[in-house]
Amino acid sequence: MRHAPVLRIGAREAAARLNLLAGHTPVPMLARVLRARGAAAVVITGDTHDWLDTPHAQGWLARPRSGPADHAARFEAALAQGWVAADAAVLARLPDHASAADLPVLSCGDRRIPWVPPRDARPDPGVYAIVDSAARVRACAEAGARLVQLRIKAERDHPALVPELREALRAAQAHGATLVVNDHWRSALAIGAPALHLGQEDWLSLDETERAAIAAAQALGLQLGLSSHSLWELCRARGAAPAMVACGPVWPTLTKAMPWAPQGLDNLAWWVRMAGLPVVAIGGILTPEQLAQAAATGAATACVVRGLGDDPRATLPVWQAAWREGRLRPRITLPAWPHPTLAPDRPIPPASPAPVPA
Repeated sequence: MRHAPVLRIGAREAAARLNLLAGHTPVPMLARVLRARGAAAVVITGDTHDWLDTPHAQGWLARPRSGPADHAARFEAALAQGWVAADAAVLARLPDHASAADLPVLSCGDRRIPWVPPRDARPDPGVYAIVDSAARVRACAEAGARLVQLRIKAERDHPALVPELREALRAAQAHGATLVVNDHWRSALAIGAPALHLGQEDWLSLDETERAAIAAAQALGLQLGLSSHSLWELCRARGAAPAMVACGPVWPTLTKAMPWAPQGLDNLAWWVRMAGLPVVAIGGILTPEQLAQAAATGAATACVVRGLGDDPRATLPVWQAAWREGRLRPRITLPAWPHPTLAPDRPIPPASPAPVPA
């Protein structure tokens, strides 16, 4: 069976393949035409920006420097090791011994974005409690939680949510906790919530005006959190300059159905090193020992959901103690490179060029 090609080429070569004059056709259009003609994925390389048009991600990949000279070989090697094209495009631009200062950022659309540098701030709010009602926000705040997310699965920004959100905000403020509103961004902005968390699908579903409204709120102090499950999602999150980025699922989770393989402690530690902003560990944290292990990676905080039980006032002290104990453990060894979290979009034969370090 012959598989559709994954193309990684320069803009001039892309235009030549299509019998077009280089510089007269927008790069995203070149990629769309190449995909329409049978390419499974297209990466058009440039001096400071690469354009991705793949089954999993589209956008400008902006970087601070050119990256390793053998980036084409690294891209092929990453594909051979099971990475999808969007992730392989990120790995191709990372040098050996990469740091957060090397991580590219990914746009949400056709407009180029500047590279966003890392931040040094590393807050430690302890356990990040996730609950589904204002009453449970109050219970967590009374038990000493400093960061509490209210995650209500309902029609986005339904008017009936506002009273619940206001009650939750009052409860959090009364006990010195930060309330994070999940998903319902308009309502969060309307009540003056200090923090908001969005999944990548939610972030992508917004138009430029809506993302600009959130960015304006960020400039006034709103703390934005974004989820990430893959390298390209991490790059896209970094491009939005959030206060925190979630890495998950660390362990298998039943909270929601998702296609992602568990990150494990190795990927979590890599996220901590490479994200360039505080990292939240989330997914499958069911025991205090797991929480302690997450703390030992250097993650800024970690989420507990089902483990809060019926009475967070009784359970949270145990979780907080586990977090503090994990912080005292030796730091978990950092891997040179992460492992894939999504099955490859097509079988790729082994490549002979320089492999991505394992």
